[in-house]
Amino acid sequence: MSIERPDASQLLQLARELHLQLSESEAAEYLALMQPNLDAYDLIDGLSDEIPSIEYPREKGYRPEGKENPLNAWYYKSEVQGAPEGKLTGKTVVLKDNISLAGVPMMNGATSLEGHIPAFDATVVTRLLDAGATILGKATCEHFCLSGGSHTSDPAPVHNPWRRGYSAGGSSSGSAALVAAGEVDMAIGCDQGGSIRIPAAFCGVYGMKPTHGLVPYTGIMPIEATLDHAGPITATVKDNALMLEVMAGPDGLDPRQYTSRGGIYTAALDKGVRGLKIGVVTQGFKLPNLQPQLAEKVRNAVVRLESLGAVVGEVSVPGHQLAASLWSPIGCEGLTMQMMHGNGMGFNWEGLYDISLLDKHSAWRDSADTLSPSLKICMLIGQYGLKRYKGRYYAKAQNLARRARADYDRALGDFDLLVMPTVPVTAQPLPQPGCSITESISRAFEMIGNTSAQDVTGHPAMSVPCGLVDGLPVGMMLIGRHYAESTIYQAAAALEASGNWREM
Repeated sequence: MSIERPDASQLLQLARELHLQLSESEAAEYLALMQPNLDAYDLIDGLSDEIPSIEYPREKGYRPEGKENPLNAWYYKSEVQGAPEGKLTGKTVVLKDNISLAGVPMMNGATSLEGHIPAFDATVVTRLLDAGATILGKATCEHFCLSGGSHTSDPAPVHNPWRRGYSAGGSSSGSAALVAAGEVDMAIGCDQGGSIRIPAAFCGVYGMKPTHGLVPYTGIMPIEATLDHAGPITATVKDNALMLEVMAGPDGLDPRQYTSRGGIYTAALDKGVRGLKIGVVTQGFKLPNLQPQLAEKVRNAVVRLESLGAVVGEVSVPGHQLAASLWSPIGCEGLTMQMMHGNGMGFNWEGLYDISLLDKHSAWRDSADTLSPSLKICMLIGQYGLKRYKGRYYAKAQNLARRARADYDRALGDFDLLVMPTVPVTAQPLPQPGCSITESISRAFEMIGNTSAQDVTGHPAMSVPCGLVDGLPVGMMLIGRHYAESTIYQAAAALEASGNWREM
């Protein structure tokens, strides 16, 4: 096979885009010299791609409507039976719709990606199926995962199962809603600013953002590699720990996985919290939009842990506020480069690339006006930082992230866990169709004040339900040392066993 060669006029245009000034004779000379390199492209074009084979049969499935999808939480239904035996035998799972399930459509909440059908399963999908899980399909997620609210997904918002017309949280909106509604046992979510923990808090379920790199992101559409996390959303702590056991560990294909770790997390569930040191983070209770009743529920949950034998104290972590501020240049410039200019894949990493996703997503430029306001504002901030300041603030923010991480580590040297409200508010009303840009964007990011920090520092953090305010769930966030998910599960299980969280 042969790729299309540029002619002299095309080469001159390429040169201008690279800020080069070539004469016509120079362009002709370069064009001739390029041919052997382009021959290598011909060779690559003629070879089959190196992608995993599909191990478990499945059908394309269908998109449920009406009474079959009252919350708009399902994107696609397609049942895939896993191995006959394993840790997850009998468990049903839904995948966030930025996760590749071979042969089943994937839209990532955006019409510009509609029609994309992955050719291989994400690593986490294969691991769940190998462990005996049954996958029931794909859950609706927010528009390219850029919202903590559930109003940005195409074509319609996801409703909270506790109260129709209210946000289910985002961006793993459908994942949390389906677990909370009892339609599945487990879900996979992804988290770059709180997108596992926010919907878990709004919907009253357990959502774990693991240590950065613990769960392979291979086969999941990235936003920004240094912020990308995948993790479990479940109705019980045991299921959460069990699911993480199955998904965790290196796959040799994800550059986010810079150390080999995993664990038997279920072994921590019966340990109790006697003697466990828990630090109540001062900064986590100082968000300007923090609801007093919500804060009180979280503090009551901490008192309950103390009554079970935990040792509780207040702690100041200035790095928490720093990390939350660092999220803007890292997240906005990073996503603009990797997800948008880089066509969903980016460059300069070794691993498994999804070529068909790259091809499909590259067409976003043809329908850019249809992108959600929450994505547009991140792109505008990111492009300004890249164009005006050449990425220096992204680079400096990545350097300063080590300072924020060290501050968390200092606090976690004195305490086994840190605690704060997951989000400052309970689920809010969904914006009406045609609402202002300001309202849409405000409702997309009003709740990330506490959750974005741990995506920057990489620490594991879990939202645990701990009561109701005006009939809507409240989430408490437990934060641990890197790779200390077992300690988080230890405390979460003790709180869960102490009584019905709805009555706390």
